[in-house]
Amino acid sequence: MTGARSSAIESQELKDLRAAVAALGQRHGRGHDREVLWAEAAKLGYLGVNLPEEYGGGGGGMAELSIVLEELGAAGCPLLMMVVSPAICGTVIARFGTERQKRTWLPGLADGSRTMAFGITEPDAGSNSHRITTTARRDEESGGWILTGRKVFISGVDIADATLIVGRTEDARTGSLKPCLFIVPRDAPGFQRSQIDMELHAQEKQFELVLDEVRLPAESLVGDEDAGLLQLFAGLNPERIMTAAFAIGMGRYALARALTYARERQVWKAPIGAHQAIAHPLAQAHIELELARLMMQKAAALYDLGDDMGAGEAANMAKYAAAEACVKAVDQAVHTLGGNGLTREYGLAALVTAARVARIAPVSREMILNYVSHQTLGLPKSY
Repeated sequence: MTGARSSAIESQELKDLRAAVAALGQRHGRGHDREVLWAEAAKLGYLGVNLPEEYGGGGGGMAELSIVLEELGAAGCPLLMMVVSPAICGTVIARFGTERQKRTWLPGLADGSRTMAFGITEPDAGSNSHRITTTARRDEESGGWILTGRKVFISGVDIADATLIVGRTEDARTGSLKPCLFIVPRDAPGFQRSQIDMELHAQEKQFELVLDEVRLPAESLVGDEDAGLLQLFAGLNPERIMTAAFAIGMGRYALARALTYARERQVWKAPIGAHQAIAHPLAQAHIELELARLMMQKAAALYDLGDDMGAGEAANMAKYAAAEACVKAVDQAVHTLGGNGLTREYGLAALVTAARVARIAPVSREMILNYVSHQTLGLPKSY
C-alpha cells in the first residue's frame, strides 16, 4: 500500500506504532464496526497515546496520535472523534485543566470509556471566531456560570459524555468579551441538540446545539478565565494537525485502491497502470500526499516541543496541503476506476464528498491562505 513505508525521519518507536496501528486497521477495514474498533484501539492504548501517563495516557504527543489516525484512515476505518476527543479536548484539559478536571476526564478519554465533543462554530460566526455570541455570565446565587447561545456543525454530540463549549465572558476591566472554555455535560438542563440532515454519510453525526440558560458549577470553567485565546489555540492547532492526518489517511486509502486496480485491470495488451496517462497522475498524488505528511510531521514536532507559534503556522500549512492532496488523490482514484469508481463495491464514490470536508473544516483553505498572507508573508490584512 502506498505510504505504508514509515518515514526515515521517524524514530523506531514511531515506526513500530505505525506498523501496529496499520495492522489493527487492516483487521477492521472499510466495513468496520465503529464501536468495536474504538474499544480495541482504546484497549491497545492508541486513543490516549498523546495524554499524560499519570492520567492513564501514553505520554506521547501529536506525533503519535496523528500516526494512529492516519494509519486507520489508510485502512479505510478512520475514527473522526479522535480529532475531537483526545486531540482537542484531551489536550486542552491536560494543559490547562484543574487537577479535578484532569482526574475526572483524562483517564476516560484515554481508555475510550468517555468521549468529549467540541463546540466552537456558530450559525452567524462561521470562520470569524471573534464574533462568537455564546456568552457566559456569573450566577450570583451559586457562584457558577450561566451559558446562553447556539452552536452548529458539532460532531458526535450524541455519543459524547460532554461538550467543550467555547463561550465568551465579559472582562470586568474593559467590558469587552473574551473567549473561555466550559465543560457542558450532555444531560445539563437547557442543553439541547438537533441533528443536521447531511448529504454526507458518516458514522459521526452533525448537530446544532442550543444552550438555553445552561447553569454550570464554577469548576466547569477550564483553565484561567483570563487566558483567552492561548487556551483556545492550544486545542485548534492539534485539530488542524489531526485533520491533516485524517485527510492523508483518506488519500492513501483511495490511492491504494486505484493502484491495485491499475495493476490488475487490462483493456489492451497491458495493465492500464502501464499507461502514463494513468501512472503519472497517480504518482503525482503519491508525491503530494508524502509532502503533506512531512508538513504534518513538522507541525506535530513543533507542537510537541511547546512551540505554539511555530506549530500554528505549520499546522495550518499541513491542513491545507493534506486537504488538497486528499481531494486530488480521491478524484484520480475514481477516474482510474472509471464507472467502477462510482460503485459501492470499491468504496470510493462516498469519498468524493468526504474528501471535501478537509477543505472546509475546521477552517477553510481561504482562511488558511489569509493566515499565511498576513502572518507569514507580512502582507496587509483584508478583514
